[in-house]
Amino acid sequence: MRSRQGNGAARLDAIWYGGSGGRWLLWPVSLVFRAAAALRRAAYRRGIARSIELPVPVVVVGNLTVGGTGKTPLIVWLAEALTSRGLRVGIVSRGYRGGAKTWPQWVGADSDPAEVGDEPVLLAARTGCPVVAGPDRVAAARELLAQRDVDVLLSDDGLQHYRMRRAFEIAVVDGERGLGNGMCLPAGPLREPAARLGAVDAVVVNGAGAGAAVAGLPPSDADRVYRAHVAPTRVSRLADGEAAELRAFAGRDVVAVAAIGHPERFFDLLERAGAVVTRRPLPDHAAIRREDLERPAGVPALITEKDAVKCRGLADPDVWVVAVDLELEGADADRLVAAMLQRIGAGRGGADVL
Repeated sequence: MRSRQGNGAARLDAIWYGGSGGRWLLWPVSLVFRAAAALRRAAYRRGIARSIELPVPVVVVGNLTVGGTGKTPLIVWLAEALTSRGLRVGIVSRGYRGGAKTWPQWVGADSDPAEVGDEPVLLAARTGCPVVAGPDRVAAARELLAQRDVDVLLSDDGLQHYRMRRAFEIAVVDGERGLGNGMCLPAGPLREPAARLGAVDAVVVNGAGAGAAVAGLPPSDADRVYRAHVAPTRVSRLADGEAAELRAFAGRDVVAVAAIGHPERFFDLLERAGAVVTRRPLPDHAAIRREDLERPAGVPALITEKDAVKCRGLADPDVWVVAVDLELEGADADRLVAAMLQRIGAGRGGADVL
């Protein structure tokens, strides 16, 4: 069976993260994109465009690169860390690929991901926090605050959503792939120039790489860099929730299906656990079809937790969901929480960090 990810995605990956010279053909367009991004940010910094201050502090989690870096596991980790310290947490998300006709939308663990997006449903299920999704994060936040008393808002993938004033910014960087070739779209994977990382409050490096160099930062910025990795924590059967151990798949042939931003990270995780993996990558946020899970008799299929929310109607008894949690390394967990609490406690609405 052929992957739905397609040759186009593979070519872009070679341009952005490999040695393909195709980036130079796209370089003139990337200069236009880079200039537009810089002008937009400057407009907010100079007050030409207006950022909206909310009555509670906002912690923004995002990234500079297109594709998965680990934002969703970090949002889950932050929600748990803040809740455990007695803070009431709300979450706003874009609702990417959600087909709702009106926004914002309240999201619960049982919401339809086709309407509100898969990531908000996963966040609602994992955190138990109130979640509202919508392309306009300010409108989503106002809807949430109108109905729930919260002390802090987490904004998922909101780094470039400058209309929402933020008290603390966290950028997540893939520790293995870094910033790719360092170019802006479409010649490279960057949504904004790499220098943008110099303005955020924290850079979380997710994966094998560690330190400021991975994020393209000078050693003097090392105190703003936090090391993290994702680790499998639960395996459950999609049909009935029966628990299993990931080590139970060691030495077995499995078909792994992933419609996430960087599916290779999921496949590598399974192979490190000893599974013999047939990789089946799909476009990020794609629906999972029955044919995507086709495989020989007796071969289990393993999927991500984010994809599982889109597969509730599948009765296949040998599809297993692998959940991962983000773990900050060493003292970095306490350091990050302390830095965040210091900033969000400084003022009710937070400072304008633009």
